Amino acid sequence: SPPAGASPGSGALSPFDRRLKRKQKNWAALQAEPAKCDYLREEVGGAAAGGPGRPPRPGEVGGALTVGTFPLALDVGSGRGYIAQHLTKETIEKLIQVDIAENALKNAVESEIPTVSVVADEEFLPFKEDTFDLVVSSLSLHWVNDLPKAFREIHQVLKPDGVFIGAMFGGDTLYELRCSLQLAELEREGGFSPHVSPFTAVSDLGHLLSRAGFNTLTMDTDEIQVNYPGLFEVMEDLQGKCMGESNCSWNRKPLLHRDTMLAAAAIYREMYGNSDGSVPATFQIFYMIGWKFHESQAKPAQRGSATVSFGDLAKIDGLLSRGKK
Repeated sequence: SPPAGASPGSGALSPFDRRLKRKQKNWAALQAEPAKCDYLREEVGGAAAGGPGRPPRPGEVGGALTVGTFPLALDVGSGRGYIAQHLTKETIEKLIQVDIAENALKNAVESEIPTVSVVADEEFLPFKEDTFDLVVSSLSLHWVNDLPKAFREIHQVLKPDGVFIGAMFGGDTLYELRCSLQLAELEREGGFSPHVSPFTAVSDLGHLLSRAGFNTLTMDTDEIQVNYPGLFEVMEDLQGKCMGESNCSWNRKPLLHRDTMLAAAAIYREMYGNSDGSVPATFQIFYMIGWKFHESQAKPAQRGSATVSFGDLAKIDGLLSRGKK
């Protein structure tokens, strides 16, 4: 497997420069008081894990962690451990944290679970087949070049009846910023380049997970809106200063002209601004659960084995009411 940060090439099949992404995440992990900038990852990591010390809400992905104990778990793209801090040793006996950025692993938040850190690219998991009882991933997979392959690798390293719980940014993430930058560039420069990473549509996720071999899929979506003083603060927060979410697409434009940035800031405030002068930035989150097949799992009944037709369903209320008399 290629070393951490390696990219097989550039272009349509490999849209992201993984070496650059590793540098961005390493730099962000070394900034002073990174916890002040981790609010988004903290919130999503807590939701994916079911939240600290509370039962999961109906439909919440973290509900899968209430089904029992997982002897060995893997966190793909763990960063500073945004999921691990919300897990307990009653649920997870041992956790392997994998990330492309060694500085993020070195500065991981404390967890009561015994953990092992491995520097590796999420695109090339260095583990044997049928190793883990649970695989989790939060806000990392949107930067992989080959998402179908990443899902297949996660499925491969899971044991039969193992579960994958993931969270990633969705297609509507940062639509306010994207639209403002594009309109400003069209106006000032006669064209535009991508300044925000492309994101996956929710309609694609279930298909990709199913093709990777997962079954009993559960999908959920959520939106988190964060208010900022203006466009410049949004971009500063996204870049290495906080999240390490700078664009690392091969076709990214290196710099924006000052006039274009000022125009984009004015468009942002005009189109989306709040009454108090702040501007919103929307983050769409996709949550997903998928299980690896095992013989013990419930199977659908064979075709033709039904004893009640769809036409009989309308009679159920009457049958129940007669049964209560």
